[in-house]
Amino acid sequence: MPEITPYDPPNDPLDILYEDSHIVVVNKPSGLLSVPGRGEHLADCLLSRVQSVFPEALLVHRLDRDTSGVMVFAMTAHAQRNLSMQFEKRTTKKTYIARVAGEVGEKTGTVDLPLIVDWPNRPLQKVCHDTGKPALTDWRVLKSGGGETRMRLSPKTGRSHQLRVHMLAIGHVILGDPLYATGTALDHPRLMLHSEELRLNHPESGKGLSFRAKAPF
Repeated sequence: MPEITPYDPPNDPLDILYEDSHIVVVNKPSGLLSVPGRGEHLADCLLSRVQSVFPEALLVHRLDRDTSGVMVFAMTAHAQRNLSMQFEKRTTKKTYIARVAGEVGEKTGTVDLPLIVDWPNRPLQKVCHDTGKPALTDWRVLKSGGGETRMRLSPKTGRSHQLRVHMLAIGHVILGDPLYATGTALDHPRLMLHSEELRLNHPESGKGLSFRAKAPF
């Protein structure tokens, strides 16, 4: 499937939230790839920008191009292995802020719907009870009104597009989503999804750490 929108990444300076000799934590802007895509025009990404300042930085996890917020990079191979294992074993805790279409009636809830790539329409994902991989998202309403809802989303699994498809599946697509929103829900300057907080254990000391970046919307 061709690109939905041309790649025009923002030129924001690197927003470093934390750094030491083992990890670097940054606030990724919306519209910037986490890793390079295929082709020269998709070479600019957060990884390359971080490596221009910290040449030894290594990738641990990703955020979608249009999602902003907290991302951690490893500074050593040991830290990369340790952090990757924390993500794999789901001991990290991620919290997102989203603005979604429609006013959500309940205060809290959980979406438990298995996801798989929608092959004819990739990179889109879809709910599939036969072949999908388990995906779990807890949500809480923060504010509702004016035809939209501000929510705190806590994914318990890390599937591709998980929050975007789960919100779509319960009838409240994330506003400004270039892949899943339609009509007036699309009329926003960006995808209204932001990784607000990431909790993890320091790969060297084992100490529990929490990193936050306020949602820009």
